[in-house]
Formats: sequence, C-alpha cells, structure tokens
Amino acid sequence: MLDHTGLNVSDYAKSKTFYLAALAPLGYAVIKELPKNLAPDGAAGIGIPPKADFWIAGGRPQSPPVHVAFRAKSRAEVDAFYEAALATGGRDNGPPGIRAHYHPNYYGAFVRDPDGHNVEAVCHEPG
Repeated sequence: MLDHTGLNVSDYAKSKTFYLAALAPLGYAVIKELPKNLAPDGAAGIGIPPKADFWIAGGRPQSPPVHVAFRAKSRAEVDAFYEAALATGGRDNGPPGIRAHYHPNYYGAFVRDPDGHNVEAVCHEPG
C-alpha cells in the first residue's frame, strides 16, 4: 500500500491552484505547506484530511510526464473532477466514461496538468 507520492512542477503557484481545484470534488485540500527555508520553490501536501497523500513541489518536472490516478467515490465525482480540472487550465486527455478494457465498472477521466502530467480520477463502483 502506498503512503504518499508526489511530483515536481515548474510553476508551483499555478500547479497548486490547478490541483486544489481539480481535486476538491474528491475531498482533497492542502494539509501541509512547507516553509520557504525547507522548500524555496514551494511544496504542499494535499489529501483528504487529515492525511496528505499527494505532494507537489516546485522544481524541474519529471520527464517524461507521469501518470497519477486518484480514486473517486462516485462517477459524479469523476465528472466534477474533469470539469474542475478543465476550468482551471487542465487539458483534456480523455473525457469521463467507462474504460471496459480495464474492467466493466472502470469509470475514469483524464486531464493533462500544467506540466503535461496525465492526471486521472477513477471510480470502480457500478453506476
């Protein structure tokens, strides 16, 4: 089981805005922001309170871009993630829908973040 993961972003403020908006429908919020003396380019732990399980840090983004998937409780959350991500600068990389090649109830949506990382919200529950 993973405890947490993270990625580097080229524009911390822009990416923080993106991730907070995109992940808000899933219940995510900033749990911890590191002080400048520890993270001069910015760093924040984001998660469903009280646990940060996803971190972003200013710096040089991973290359090639990575894929990160967040579990949603419902298909409506996946839809809300997708709309929020697009509204805050994300680029479409696959609209909400069933991905039956994974399994019959796999309902996911994909967006590219400001650095091109492939960010997904997925629900595994039936309709």
